[in-house]
Amino acid sequence: MGNKLHTRPVKKVIVVGGGTAGWMAAAALSTKLAPGRVSVTVVESSEIGIVGVGEATIPPILQFNALLGLDEETVIRRTQATYKLGIEFVNWGQIGDSYFHPFGKTGSDIGGVHFHHHWLRTRRGNLEDYSMCTQAAHAVKFARPVDDARNVLSRMSYALHFDASLYAQLLKDVAVEAGATHIDGRITAVQQDSDSGFVQSLSLEDGRQIEGDLFIDCSGFRGLLIEQALKTGYTDWSHWLPMNRAVAVPSASAGPLLPYTRSTASRSGWFWRIPLQHRTGNGHVYCSDFISDDEAQVEVLKQLDGVALAEPRRLKFQTGRRKLCWHKNVVALGLASGFIEPLESTSIHLIQRGIATLMSLFPAAGFNRDETDLYNHLMATEIEAVRDFVILHYKQTQRQDSDFWRYVSAMEVPDTLRARMAVFANSGRLIIEKGELFNETSWVAVMLGQGLYPKTYDPQADLIDADDIKATLDRMKSVIRNGVVTLPGHYEFIKGLKPSA
Repeated sequence: MGNKLHTRPVKKVIVVGGGTAGWMAAAALSTKLAPGRVSVTVVESSEIGIVGVGEATIPPILQFNALLGLDEETVIRRTQATYKLGIEFVNWGQIGDSYFHPFGKTGSDIGGVHFHHHWLRTRRGNLEDYSMCTQAAHAVKFARPVDDARNVLSRMSYALHFDASLYAQLLKDVAVEAGATHIDGRITAVQQDSDSGFVQSLSLEDGRQIEGDLFIDCSGFRGLLIEQALKTGYTDWSHWLPMNRAVAVPSASAGPLLPYTRSTASRSGWFWRIPLQHRTGNGHVYCSDFISDDEAQVEVLKQLDGVALAEPRRLKFQTGRRKLCWHKNVVALGLASGFIEPLESTSIHLIQRGIATLMSLFPAAGFNRDETDLYNHLMATEIEAVRDFVILHYKQTQRQDSDFWRYVSAMEVPDTLRARMAVFANSGRLIIEKGELFNETSWVAVMLGQGLYPKTYDPQADLIDADDIKATLDRMKSVIRNGVVTLPGHYEFIKGLKPSA
């Protein structure tokens, strides 16, 4: 029996849990796998709430929506979305400091040398002067990028803020229309093959049995299949990322509709502010070793720009990742696979990467150990690179005003991050591996934004006359400044979108 489970073609995919992860998986698989060959069923219980806190994304979400055939106007309208040009970080390096992590590229490489080396050589104005995304964000303006390198708008890149529950509903509609089956029921037992340990079926509270070949665990932190059934194990990263709590509360919109997320460091963590069309999302991510849950809730309520629209909601989590994201015939996505924390809005992206990687290695002819191992290697590499980037925000701080900041600034970090910081601190160099999510612009924005200034720069930058470089940089600033003036306001852009047919 066990051998048959390994080698038979996968015809029935069972997604356990709805929410963003479950319906992203169902929508992608039901639209991109032949309906006559593979069926997709989502089993979720309306009695079990979803986390649904994440509302900020990063640019690859646009590719996912396009894969599903969703036009942007529909997504904006259905999810009450706004545009996101990047993240503003306040009080992270030192209290009173702020910097912007833009999505679009900062500056242009000159003479084969990365832009930031020329800026380090000349210190011509502020680094953010050379980012179209940053300047548009500060001006509360927005426009989509254009595919013309001569146009300054080609330097733009963006993502979305949206209501996660509304986004999940939109994806549910897509999946069901494409043939996915939706079952509302509480899972009471998991049946496994006695030889292989593969999951065979699920028992529901009403007595139904749901059989499948491939099971996708989107059951959240509890990991109903990947952990409770398969005992896969978890790698704890809380010594590097000590955040383990969040309290979230929506508030009425106040002030202009900003085209960016704001992250403000607190004495024991940080606050998020995410503007949507119909409300503002707010939250406090913190470590319970340094502040009580009640104190954290009081602090976030003090930060609100408008009146609270609901009672604050408390969440607990442990940063880290599942030791295997694909174990036997179960693939874990979303919170079931691990959690870094929402600082750089990567949670939905990691779901997206998990789905894309699964589709590229889909076990159509049965389960192959080498393919499973490859999936786990690729996903581990992906999440560990994101982990390092997030840790950088805590490690690279000058704040010493609380026990929390003294702890994170002194902590040991992964060797991969330690080496990257050391190389940059010495020469300003960054070696970005192919396929890394965060590019040079992102790393430079955070490193320089939080005070990690290198001793020197790439000596190849000196091959170009200093006056010529200064003149080139001045032209870049001028083009960006003039370009921003012509852009529509963010709110006006959204209101000008034509409804889909």
